[in-house]
Amino acid sequence: MDRNSVILLTGAAGFIGSYLLGYLNKEGYGRIIIVDDFGRDDKKPNYGSKKFLQQVERDQLFDWLKSTGTKVDFIFHLGARTDTTEFDYRIHEKLNLEYSKKIWQYCTENNIPLVYASSAATYGAGELGYKDDHGIVEQLKPLNPYGVSKNEFDKWALALSLASQAPGAPHLTPPVWQGLKFFNVYGPNEYHKARMASVIFHSSNQIRSTGKVKLFKSHRSGYKDGQQLRDFIYVRDVAQVCVWLMQHKAPSGLYNLGTGKARSFEDLARATFAGMGVEPVIEYIDMPEDIRDNYQYFTEADMQKLRTAGYTRPFSSLEEGVGDYVKNFLKDRKYY
Repeated sequence: MDRNSVILLTGAAGFIGSYLLGYLNKEGYGRIIIVDDFGRDDKKPNYGSKKFLQQVERDQLFDWLKSTGTKVDFIFHLGARTDTTEFDYRIHEKLNLEYSKKIWQYCTENNIPLVYASSAATYGAGELGYKDDHGIVEQLKPLNPYGVSKNEFDKWALALSLASQAPGAPHLTPPVWQGLKFFNVYGPNEYHKARMASVIFHSSNQIRSTGKVKLFKSHRSGYKDGQQLRDFIYVRDVAQVCVWLMQHKAPSGLYNLGTGKARSFEDLARATFAGMGVEPVIEYIDMPEDIRDNYQYFTEADMQKLRTAGYTRPFSSLEEGVGDYVKNFLKDRKYY
Protein backbone atom coordinates (compact mmCIF):
# COMPACT_ATOMS: atom_id res chain seq x y z
CA MET A 1 0.00 0.00 0.00
CA ASP A 2 1.78 3.18 -1.12
CA ARG A 3 1.63 6.54 0.68
CA ASN A 4 -0.92 7.93 -1.79
CA SER A 5 -3.43 5.20 -0.98
CA VAL A 6 -6.73 6.29 0.54
CA ILE A 7 -7.38 4.63 3.90
CA LEU A 8 -10.72 4.67 5.69
CA LEU A 9 -10.46 4.41 9.48
CA THR A 10 -13.51 3.98 11.72
CA GLY A 11 -13.27 4.66 15.44
CA ALA A 12 -10.74 7.40 14.65
CA ALA A 13 -11.73 9.56 17.64
CA GLY A 14 -11.35 6.68 20.08
CA PHE A 15 -8.37 5.23 21.90
CA ILE A 16 -6.86 2.68 19.51
CA GLY A 17 -8.23 4.35 16.37
CA SER A 18 -6.72 7.74 17.11
CA TYR A 19 -3.38 6.18 18.01
CA LEU A 20 -3.42 4.27 14.72
CA LEU A 21 -4.22 7.53 12.91
CA GLY A 22 -1.15 9.13 14.47
CA TYR A 23 0.99 6.10 13.67
CA LEU A 24 -0.19 6.11 10.04
CA ASN A 25 0.77 9.79 9.83
CA LYS A 26 4.19 8.95 11.28
CA GLU A 27 4.61 6.29 8.58
CA GLY A 28 3.81 8.82 5.85
CA TYR A 29 0.09 8.12 5.30
CA GLY A 30 -2.08 11.24 5.23
CA ARG A 31 -4.88 10.41 2.78
CA ILE A 32 -7.14 9.05 5.50
CA ILE A 33 -10.92 9.29 5.82
CA ILE A 34 -11.69 9.32 9.53
CA VAL A 35 -15.06 8.06 10.75
CA ASP A 36 -16.63 8.27 14.22
CA ASP A 37 -19.25 10.01 16.30
CA PHE A 38 -17.42 13.33 16.57
CA GLY A 39 -19.86 14.93 19.00
CA ARG A 40 -17.76 14.47 22.15
CA ASP A 41 -15.46 17.39 22.95
CA ASP A 42 -13.29 15.23 25.23
CA LYS A 43 -12.24 13.15 22.20
CA LYS A 44 -11.16 16.08 20.00
CA PRO A 45 -7.54 16.15 21.23
CA ASN A 46 -7.23 12.51 20.08
CA TYR A 47 -7.50 13.45 16.40
CA GLY A 48 -7.67 17.25 16.06
CA SER A 49 -4.00 17.87 15.27
CA LYS A 50 -3.54 14.87 13.00
CA LYS A 51 -3.44 14.75 9.21
CA PHE A 52 -6.44 13.34 7.35
CA LEU A 53 -8.37 13.81 4.15
CA GLN A 54 -11.98 13.89 5.32
CA GLN A 55 -13.97 13.66 8.56
CA VAL A 56 -17.25 11.71 8.25
CA GLU A 57 -19.88 11.13 10.93
CA ARG A 58 -20.45 7.46 11.68
CA ASP A 59 -24.17 7.55 10.88
CA GLN A 60 -23.54 9.29 7.54
CA LEU A 61 -20.74 7.06 6.29
CA PHE A 62 -22.60 4.85 3.84
CA ASP A 63 -24.52 7.75 2.30
CA TRP A 64 -21.22 9.62 1.98
CA LEU A 65 -19.56 6.64 0.31
CA LYS A 66 -22.38 6.45 -2.23
CA SER A 67 -22.09 10.14 -3.09
CA THR A 68 -18.32 10.63 -3.06
CA GLY A 69 -16.02 10.03 -5.99
CA THR A 70 -13.21 9.05 -3.63
CA LYS A 71 -11.86 5.54 -4.18
CA VAL A 72 -11.00 3.81 -0.92
CA ASP A 73 -7.98 1.46 -1.05
CA PHE A 74 -8.03 -0.01 2.47
CA ILE A 75 -10.31 -0.04 5.52
CA PHE A 76 -9.46 -0.29 9.20
CA HIS A 77 -12.72 -0.86 11.07
CA LEU A 78 -11.98 -0.17 14.73
CA GLY A 79 -15.20 1.65 15.63
CA ALA A 80 -17.36 -0.17 18.21
CA ARG A 81 -19.28 0.14 21.43
CA THR A 82 -16.60 -1.17 23.78
CA ASP A 83 -18.24 -0.72 27.19
CA THR A 84 -18.26 -4.18 28.76
CA THR A 85 -20.61 -2.92 31.50
CA GLU A 86 -23.31 -2.00 28.95
CA PHE A 87 -25.73 -4.92 29.17
CA ASP A 88 -28.29 -3.78 26.58
CA TYR A 89 -27.42 -6.15 23.74
CA ARG A 90 -29.41 -4.10 21.24
CA ILE A 91 -26.80 -1.33 21.45
CA HIS A 92 -23.93 -3.75 20.82
CA GLU A 93 -25.89 -5.48 18.08
CA LYS A 94 -26.46 -2.22 16.20
CA LEU A 95 -22.93 -0.81 16.47
CA ASN A 96 -20.75 -3.92 16.66
CA LEU A 97 -22.65 -6.39 14.51
CA GLU A 98 -24.96 -4.73 11.99
CA TYR A 99 -22.65 -1.78 11.27
CA SER A 100 -19.71 -4.15 10.84
CA LYS A 101 -21.69 -6.23 8.35
CA LYS A 102 -22.26 -3.10 6.26
CA ILE A 103 -18.52 -2.33 6.33
CA TRP A 104 -17.76 -5.92 5.27
CA GLN A 105 -20.28 -5.78 2.43
CA TYR A 106 -18.88 -2.48 1.18
CA CYS A 107 -15.38 -3.98 1.15
CA THR A 108 -16.67 -7.06 -0.68
CA GLU A 109 -18.53 -5.09 -3.34
CA ASN A 110 -15.61 -2.73 -3.93
CA ASN A 111 -12.72 -5.19 -3.61
CA ILE A 112 -11.18 -3.43 -0.59
CA PRO A 113 -8.94 -5.23 1.95
CA LEU A 114 -10.22 -5.04 5.52
CA VAL A 115 -8.73 -5.21 9.01
CA TYR A 116 -11.33 -5.10 11.78
CA ALA A 117 -11.30 -5.17 15.56
CA SER A 118 -12.55 -8.31 17.24
CA SER A 119 -11.76 -8.91 20.92
CA ALA A 120 -10.32 -11.37 23.40
CA ALA A 121 -13.67 -10.95 25.17
CA THR A 122 -14.95 -13.51 22.65
CA TYR A 123 -13.05 -16.21 24.58
CA GLY A 124 -15.25 -15.84 27.65
CA ALA A 125 -13.75 -17.51 30.71
CA GLY A 126 -11.19 -19.27 28.52
CA GLU A 127 -12.69 -22.74 28.82
CA LEU A 128 -11.44 -23.53 25.30
CA GLY A 129 -8.15 -21.70 25.68
CA TYR A 130 -6.95 -18.62 23.82
CA LYS A 131 -5.96 -20.00 20.44
CA ASP A 132 -7.21 -18.13 17.36
CA ASP A 133 -8.50 -21.35 15.85
CA HIS A 134 -11.49 -20.93 13.53
CA GLY A 135 -12.75 -24.34 14.64
CA ILE A 136 -13.67 -23.18 18.16
CA VAL A 137 -15.43 -19.89 17.31
CA GLU A 138 -18.92 -21.43 17.22
CA GLN A 139 -18.36 -22.98 20.66
CA LEU A 140 -17.11 -19.85 22.45
CA LYS A 141 -19.20 -18.43 25.29
CA PRO A 142 -18.43 -14.72 25.88
CA LEU A 143 -19.24 -13.39 29.34
CA ASN A 144 -20.96 -10.13 28.36
CA PRO A 145 -23.03 -8.61 25.51
CA TYR A 146 -19.97 -6.81 24.11
CA GLY A 147 -18.11 -10.11 23.74
CA VAL A 148 -21.19 -11.78 22.30
CA SER A 149 -21.56 -9.10 19.62
CA LYS A 150 -17.91 -9.42 18.62
CA ASN A 151 -18.12 -13.19 18.44
CA GLU A 152 -21.34 -13.08 16.42
CA PHE A 153 -19.59 -10.98 13.81
CA ASP A 154 -16.59 -13.33 13.75
CA LYS A 155 -18.97 -16.26 13.23
CA TRP A 156 -20.77 -14.42 10.43
CA ALA A 157 -17.49 -13.51 8.69
CA LEU A 158 -16.19 -17.09 8.90
CA ALA A 159 -19.48 -18.49 7.55
CA LEU A 160 -19.29 -16.20 4.51
CA SER A 161 -15.63 -17.07 4.02
CA LEU A 162 -16.47 -20.78 4.04
CA ALA A 163 -19.44 -20.31 1.72
CA SER A 164 -17.24 -18.44 -0.76
CA GLN A 165 -15.01 -21.48 -1.12
CA ALA A 166 -17.79 -23.69 -2.50
CA PRO A 167 -17.59 -24.43 -6.26
CA GLY A 168 -19.44 -21.76 -8.24
CA ALA A 169 -20.21 -19.70 -5.12
CA PRO A 170 -20.47 -15.91 -5.40
CA HIS A 171 -17.73 -13.69 -3.97
CA LEU A 172 -18.86 -13.02 -0.39
CA THR A 173 -15.72 -11.64 1.29
CA PRO A 174 -13.25 -8.77 0.93
CA PRO A 175 -10.20 -9.78 -1.17
CA VAL A 176 -8.13 -10.02 2.04
CA TRP A 177 -9.43 -9.65 5.60
CA GLN A 178 -8.19 -10.03 9.16
CA GLY A 179 -10.17 -9.84 12.40
CA LEU A 180 -7.88 -8.93 15.29
CA LYS A 181 -8.73 -10.27 18.74
CA PHE A 182 -7.33 -7.45 20.86
CA PHE A 183 -6.30 -8.48 24.35
CA ASN A 184 -5.81 -5.85 27.10
CA VAL A 185 -4.64 -2.78 25.21
CA TYR A 186 -3.24 0.20 27.11
CA GLY A 187 -1.52 3.43 26.17
CA PRO A 188 -2.03 7.12 25.30
CA ASN A 189 -5.27 8.66 24.02
CA GLU A 190 -7.54 6.87 26.51
CA TYR A 191 -8.17 9.95 28.68
CA HIS A 192 -11.85 10.04 27.63
CA LYS A 193 -12.63 6.44 28.61
CA ALA A 194 -13.47 7.09 32.27
CA ARG A 195 -14.24 3.79 34.05
CA MET A 196 -13.23 1.75 30.97
CA ALA A 197 -9.70 3.22 30.81
CA SER A 198 -6.77 0.92 31.59
CA VAL A 199 -5.66 0.04 35.12
CA ILE A 200 -2.43 1.94 34.39
CA PHE A 201 -4.35 5.15 33.73
CA HIS A 202 -6.37 4.79 36.94
CA SER A 203 -3.33 3.69 38.93
CA SER A 204 -1.29 6.74 37.93
CA ASN A 205 -4.15 9.01 39.01
CA GLN A 206 -4.42 7.19 42.34
CA ILE A 207 -0.68 7.42 42.95
CA ARG A 208 -0.71 11.16 42.30
CA SER A 209 -3.63 11.80 44.62
CA THR A 210 -3.09 9.23 47.40
CA GLY A 211 0.37 7.70 46.96
CA LYS A 212 -1.09 4.21 46.61
CA VAL A 213 -2.93 1.94 44.17
CA LYS A 214 -6.15 0.04 44.80
CA LEU A 215 -6.45 -3.36 43.11
CA PHE A 216 -9.32 -5.82 43.15
CA LYS A 217 -9.28 -8.67 45.62
CA SER A 218 -9.61 -12.14 44.16
CA HIS A 219 -13.05 -13.71 44.46
CA ARG A 220 -11.94 -17.04 43.02
CA SER A 221 -9.96 -19.82 44.63
CA GLY A 222 -6.54 -20.41 43.13
CA TYR A 223 -5.85 -16.70 42.61
CA LYS A 224 -4.37 -14.48 45.28
CA ASP A 225 -5.36 -10.82 45.51
CA GLY A 226 -3.75 -8.88 42.64
CA GLN A 227 -2.63 -12.07 40.90
CA GLN A 228 -5.38 -12.11 38.30
CA LEU A 229 -3.53 -12.51 35.00
CA ARG A 230 -4.05 -10.72 31.70
CA ASP A 231 -2.19 -10.35 28.44
CA PHE A 232 -1.46 -6.60 28.43
CA ILE A 233 -0.37 -5.16 25.07
CA TYR A 234 0.91 -1.64 24.40
CA VAL A 235 -1.13 0.27 21.83
CA ARG A 236 2.04 1.03 19.86
CA ASP A 237 2.43 -2.70 19.18
CA VAL A 238 -1.21 -2.90 18.07
CA ALA A 239 -0.68 -0.06 15.59
CA GLN A 240 2.48 -1.69 14.24
CA VAL A 241 0.64 -4.96 13.59
CA CYS A 242 -2.26 -3.14 11.89
CA VAL A 243 0.06 -1.30 9.51
CA TRP A 244 2.07 -4.47 8.83
CA LEU A 245 -1.13 -6.27 7.84
CA MET A 246 -1.98 -3.42 5.48
CA GLN A 247 1.47 -3.61 3.87
CA HIS A 248 1.70 -7.42 3.65
CA LYS A 249 -0.70 -10.03 2.33
CA ALA A 250 -1.21 -12.23 5.37
CA PRO A 251 -3.78 -15.03 5.02
CA SER A 252 -7.37 -13.97 5.71
CA GLY A 253 -8.85 -14.95 9.06
CA LEU A 254 -8.95 -14.26 12.79
CA TYR A 255 -5.73 -13.36 14.61
CA ASN A 256 -4.94 -12.92 18.27
CA LEU A 257 -3.24 -9.67 19.16
CA GLY A 258 -1.56 -9.80 22.54
CA THR A 259 2.03 -10.30 23.66
CA GLY A 260 1.65 -14.03 24.34
CA LYS A 261 2.69 -13.55 27.97
CA ALA A 262 0.18 -13.13 30.81
CA ARG A 263 1.15 -10.79 33.66
CA SER A 264 -0.53 -9.98 36.95
CA PHE A 265 -2.27 -6.76 37.93
CA GLU A 266 0.26 -6.47 40.73
CA ASP A 267 3.05 -6.52 38.12
CA LEU A 268 1.17 -3.80 36.26
CA ALA A 269 0.82 -1.64 39.36
CA ARG A 270 4.49 -2.07 40.27
CA ALA A 271 5.53 -1.08 36.75
CA THR A 272 3.38 2.06 37.08
CA PHE A 273 5.00 2.97 40.40
CA ALA A 274 8.43 2.40 38.83
CA GLY A 275 7.59 4.63 35.86
CA MET A 276 6.58 7.39 38.27
CA GLY A 277 9.62 6.87 40.51
CA VAL A 278 7.47 6.10 43.57
CA GLU A 279 7.77 3.24 46.08
CA PRO A 280 4.85 0.81 45.63
CA VAL A 281 1.95 0.84 48.09
CA ILE A 282 -0.93 -1.46 47.08
CA GLU A 283 -4.32 -1.80 48.78
CA TYR A 284 -6.82 -4.52 47.87
CA ILE A 285 -10.54 -3.75 47.58
CA ASP A 286 -13.65 -5.80 46.80
CA MET A 287 -14.49 -6.16 43.14
CA PRO A 288 -17.75 -4.38 42.14
CA GLU A 289 -20.63 -6.82 42.12
CA ASP A 290 -21.78 -5.84 38.61
CA ILE A 291 -18.61 -7.30 37.08
CA ARG A 292 -17.71 -9.96 39.67
CA ASP A 293 -19.53 -12.91 38.11
CA ASN A 294 -18.22 -12.30 34.59
CA TYR A 295 -14.64 -11.32 35.38
CA GLN A 296 -11.79 -12.92 33.44
CA TYR A 297 -9.05 -14.18 35.76
CA PHE A 298 -6.64 -15.31 33.06
CA THR A 299 -6.03 -14.37 29.44
CA GLU A 300 -2.97 -15.14 27.33
CA ALA A 301 -2.87 -14.87 23.57
CA ASP A 302 -1.52 -17.75 21.52
CA MET A 303 0.48 -15.71 18.98
CA GLN A 304 1.66 -18.53 16.71
CA LYS A 305 -0.70 -17.72 13.84
CA LEU A 306 0.51 -14.11 13.43
CA ARG A 307 4.13 -15.24 13.70
CA THR A 308 3.53 -17.95 11.09
CA ALA A 309 2.02 -15.28 8.81
CA GLY A 310 5.38 -13.52 8.89
CA TYR A 311 5.20 -10.92 11.66
CA THR A 312 8.59 -10.96 13.40
CA ARG A 313 8.74 -7.73 15.39
CA PRO A 314 9.05 -8.23 19.17
CA PHE A 315 6.30 -6.97 21.47
CA SER A 316 7.02 -4.46 24.23
CA SER A 317 7.46 -6.00 27.67
CA LEU A 318 5.05 -4.79 30.35
CA GLU A 319 7.81 -2.76 31.95
CA GLU A 320 8.83 -1.16 28.62
CA GLY A 321 5.30 -0.30 27.57
CA VAL A 322 4.12 0.99 30.94
CA GLY A 323 7.32 2.95 31.42
CA ASP A 324 6.92 4.71 28.07
CA TYR A 325 3.24 5.43 28.69
CA VAL A 326 3.74 6.80 32.19
CA LYS A 327 6.87 8.87 31.55
CA ASN A 328 6.14 10.22 28.07
CA PHE A 329 2.35 10.62 28.10
CA LEU A 330 0.56 10.32 31.45
CA LYS A 331 3.07 12.47 33.34
CA ASP A 332 2.11 15.61 31.39
CA ARG A 333 -1.20 14.34 29.95
CA LYS A 334 0.16 14.22 26.43
CA TYR A 335 -1.51 12.68 23.39
CA TYR A 336 0.05 10.61 20.66
